[in-house]
Amino acid sequence: MIREYRTIQEIVSPLMVVRDVDGVTYDELAEIELPDGEVRRCKVLEVNGSTAVVQLFESAAGVNLAQSKVRFLGHPLELAVSGDMLGRVFNGMGKPIDGGPEILAEAHRDINGLPMNPAARDYPNEFIQTGISAIDGLNTLVRGQKLPIFSGSGLPHASLAAQIARQARVLGGDASNFAVVFAAIGITFEESEYFVQEFNRTGAINRSVIFSNLANDPAVERIATPRMALTAAEYLAFEKDMHVLVILTDITNYAEALREISAARREVPGRRGYPGYLYTDLATMYERAGRRIGRAGSITMIPILTMPEDDKTHPIPDLTGYITEGQIILSRDLHRSGIAPPIDVLPSLSRLKDKGIGVGKTREDHSGTMNQLFAAYSSGKDAKELMTILGESALTPTDLLFAKFAEEFEKRYVSQGYDDNRSIEETLTIGWELLSILPKAELKRIKSEFIDKYLPQNG
Repeated sequence: MIREYRTIQEIVSPLMVVRDVDGVTYDELAEIELPDGEVRRCKVLEVNGSTAVVQLFESAAGVNLAQSKVRFLGHPLELAVSGDMLGRVFNGMGKPIDGGPEILAEAHRDINGLPMNPAARDYPNEFIQTGISAIDGLNTLVRGQKLPIFSGSGLPHASLAAQIARQARVLGGDASNFAVVFAAIGITFEESEYFVQEFNRTGAINRSVIFSNLANDPAVERIATPRMALTAAEYLAFEKDMHVLVILTDITNYAEALREISAARREVPGRRGYPGYLYTDLATMYERAGRRIGRAGSITMIPILTMPEDDKTHPIPDLTGYITEGQIILSRDLHRSGIAPPIDVLPSLSRLKDKGIGVGKTREDHSGTMNQLFAAYSSGKDAKELMTILGESALTPTDLLFAKFAEEFEKRYVSQGYDDNRSIEETLTIGWELLSILPKAELKRIKSEFIDKYLPQNG
């Protein structure tokens, strides 16, 4: 039931206190009508007896306390969902901004949703191909997984995000039933235009839903944007039986907005000024991804965040790492060396990679080559450091081969540019070509029958 009040007590932008309310609930959507008829949206942040604290989605400028009125709409913020969302671009509040018509809603869904019940979860075990060797070959993405990308200021995570969104697909009979939900949180107008143009240029827009929240939009909208994206993903996955990849960039902007709102509410701050419930808040988003027992669809999530000062112990990457199943880390040193994308494979990890590879998913030799490439690259990095300290003459012939392997691995395997879409077969083939640099006796992590079958003859 819609209730209307003219009892605004005070406004401390972006918060507003309304007294003498009745039946108002937490997170309820509201509208404030100005004397000139302009309507602005807001939502309830707190209810204490007959007093409600409301947060504006827009500016508080021009609000007259005595003459403005507040309407409580009786429901939380909702998203109009439909299969027609595919191919469309929306702002952070779910309104179309691509010049197309409004969505003819098949349903209206509360954007807050619920984390998936652990008892209803199905185990992720199917391969998603991103076309990027450093991910597909070594830190495999599995359908239903949450695999974040940890980046830093100035690193090309936007290009990597666009590349994954363009190239990602599932193999086999479900290939046509794949969709991408892309949410850009707190980005500049130029970045927003870049993403939309990239999607249009490659035709990926036809299977995508894009939500774009700009840096000059209100902080509360930044809180709503990822939830809008996840609500759309849940509808496509569990109502339309699609396999949905959700890409959220940048989670750091989301957390900063959360801190801003927490400070406005005068809450006791936690680590580095972030609210004490940051972990819980992030978990309510991340845990909406996964596979449900008895449902054909799935939600796979790639949250992207920039680590302040490249600090992995900062609360945002630290808490994200606790909730998700691994992380892909971008390296500033590799970026300076011209490696694109600059994925640092040694500290990167996909905890579910073993579940999405092997016979019937990728190829029989995938697990062995993955382990051997990791081991050889690690040995090669050590050999290069030793060479820097002691000189090349201090290394054995085998150490020199490992050092050569490490250089070639970065140039040919990790570095592929942002337009090269490699199949998993191409990735595995490049891996074998690199392993042929090493003596056969050093390939201790691969079964001998796979060495005989796949190793190039010059090995």
